[in-house]
Amino acid sequence: MPTPPRRPARPRSLRSRRPRVRRTRSGWAMRAVTTLSVTVLASAGIGHAMLTGLEQDIARVDPFKDMKNRPVPGHGMNILLVGTDGRDQVTKEERHRYRLGGAPCHCTDTMMIVHISEDRKRASVVSLPRDSYAETPAHTDRATGVRHDPHPIKLNAAYAEGGPQLTVRTVEHMTKVKIDHYLEVDFISFMKTVDVLGGVEICTTRPLKDPYTGLDLPAGTHRLNGGQALQYVRSRHADGSSDLGRMQRQQRFLASLIEYSTSSGVLLNPMKFHDVTGAVLGSVRADEGFGTKELFDLGRAMRTFSPSSSEFTTVPIEQMGYAVKGVGSTVKWDEAGASRLFQALRDDQPLARFKTRRSRAVRVEVAPRQIRVQVENGTTVDGLGKRVDDRLAAVGFRTTGVPVNARYRDVARTVVVYDPRWDRSARSLAAALPGAELREVPGQGPTLRVIAGTDFKAVRKVRAADASQGEFGVVTGDEASCP
Repeated sequence: MPTPPRRPARPRSLRSRRPRVRRTRSGWAMRAVTTLSVTVLASAGIGHAMLTGLEQDIARVDPFKDMKNRPVPGHGMNILLVGTDGRDQVTKEERHRYRLGGAPCHCTDTMMIVHISEDRKRASVVSLPRDSYAETPAHTDRATGVRHDPHPIKLNAAYAEGGPQLTVRTVEHMTKVKIDHYLEVDFISFMKTVDVLGGVEICTTRPLKDPYTGLDLPAGTHRLNGGQALQYVRSRHADGSSDLGRMQRQQRFLASLIEYSTSSGVLLNPMKFHDVTGAVLGSVRADEGFGTKELFDLGRAMRTFSPSSSEFTTVPIEQMGYAVKGVGSTVKWDEAGASRLFQALRDDQPLARFKTRRSRAVRVEVAPRQIRVQVENGTTVDGLGKRVDDRLAAVGFRTTGVPVNARYRDVARTVVVYDPRWDRSARSLAAALPGAELREVPGQGPTLRVIAGTDFKAVRKVRAADASQGEFGVVTGDEASCP
């Protein structure tokens, strides 16, 4: 699609120093992004008068009702942002243009914990994958009234079973972080908000094309309108990174939104400020303690925010595709890494100090843990398939663990067979198999095949070149936003 004209260049003093480029049934993150942006917009210094009357637009919910044995309060403020599917409010024309077909599920998709430091000088955003393996506390099903004992679920299922209360209880149980405020938002309002702002700029070092959402962006810098931005954050088929890549794009977009909101004159326009906050708050549900006064006070404290004041990460993950009986394929957290991360939130410490230490591995475009691999033995050497599978798994690739014999058993040179839509993943896998041949097979899907040949000797360690690519390192706003 044509790229809208770029806005005039900002003075060098307002630019990020070192740019670093960083899913769905629904585009929940846009809802979360716009809700968080209200606090940033308030930093324009506009008085309470601009917010007076808007609070009545906020629907109220009590997510903390009768909650006991909660985590000990830490320092700073923790906001749980939850998104629900509200595509029933989209016009037919918008549904067609932005590929928003299907019935709304009125469910949650993904969540973020937004931590605002006690000195109001830093915002730390932690994405919680929607398919995270979780265990609910004992609760009563809000739909059936049936009392449930603790049991395993996917994190996003907590809302369906027990609404906001069970959602908060489950997140607190998993993270040991006390949630101070709850915000539940509708992603459709995001489209209007982005349009009121005049669009938000994103950049990509390579083309992004997703036939499911209609996203089609060439490499470069783009100013996206509301509908295009929705496509951008909903896309999970634009590369081989699936949900992880989608969360990273959501974080990049939020970083760009914060950067633009805090550096542009649009925030000094009272009418535009009122339009933006009205568009957002009209589809928000929040706890009683979070009102326009809190929004204003928080925004005023954030007046000195810069892109580097925000930091983004995803909870450390040990295993994708972790099978749980009765639940299905889940995302299993790295317990030790997650514990350190959430301790930092409780202690009000910057997350950037937990950036992943680098190894002397070959740099690749996609992290091994994002790449699904089926190994085939293309020789008559017994056990070669298992040996290759084991070694690939040892360096982080998501192998099936069940190697098979290839159709032909006279393969001399190891082959990586891949769908061209996952070419970056294929190149990354081939880098771990020195001398391997790359072979395209359109329509194969996201799982790559390795046909081990007689030339196989070893697997080389590789790592993602970008800290955001599956290594779950912390990225600050100036690293995530455009130059």
